[in-house]
Amino acid sequence: MMQATNKNDGNPIEMIQLKVKQLDKNVKLWLKKQPAAVEVALVTAGSAVQGGAIGALMGTFSGDVTSAMPTPPPGLNPEAAASLQQAKAFAGGPMMQARNFAVMTGVNAGITCAMKRARGGKEDLQTSAVAAFGSGAVFSAVSGMGGPNVLGNALTTGFFFALVQGGLYQVGKKFAKTPTEDKDYLRGKNMLQKLDLQKYEKNLRKGMLTDSTLHLVNDSALRDVQIPPGPRLLILDYLKKSDDATRSST
Repeated sequence: MMQATNKNDGNPIEMIQLKVKQLDKNVKLWLKKQPAAVEVALVTAGSAVQGGAIGALMGTFSGDVTSAMPTPPPGLNPEAAASLQQAKAFAGGPMMQARNFAVMTGVNAGITCAMKRARGGKEDLQTSAVAAFGSGAVFSAVSGMGGPNVLGNALTTGFFFALVQGGLYQVGKKFAKTPTEDKDYLRGKNMLQKLDLQKYEKNLRKGMLTDSTLHLVNDSALRDVQIPPGPRLLILDYLKKSDDATRSST
């Protein structure tokens, strides 16, 4: 059993995932220490690059169907021409889709970051809706799908994006459920975070080592839930110091 545990600990995929998570955490901590303008600019740029890559990939698979669309005649009604332009904006090839996704994800992330920074980290329906409005309006303007009425169509598209994302935010908030067992593992979870051993939270849950039993935990109990020797020593040392601190304060 011990050999199997050590083998899992050396899983290269798991190690890479942990390194990526740690890198992401470090980057976010670094960004928080930067001026607001720097954080917003970098978050916007990073999200735009990611969105552009996703858009290009989707455009590659879906193909460019704009060539099959009719060319609007010179005397076509402006509203009809705008509708055709809107369809082309959503049906282009890799480059067009890369642009679309880069604009939408970049602007959305940038506005969200700016609002969270200005509001002390608060992220709610207002933040989500404003970010969606901004991304929709900018997307409309950049894609040129507004026809002669660029401002009007940008506002309409922005409101539509805000309505959709706001609705999704509310639905997600309504159906999001915090596991009922979370409250039984808050101290254990906090302990593992301080020790940078978050990946073993599932082991505590598997062995039902709740906060009410942590003061009884020993090496045998941790071994039974397949926590390796090194992490076991760190956990036991942490619990011992916590108990000593509690006795000293009383």
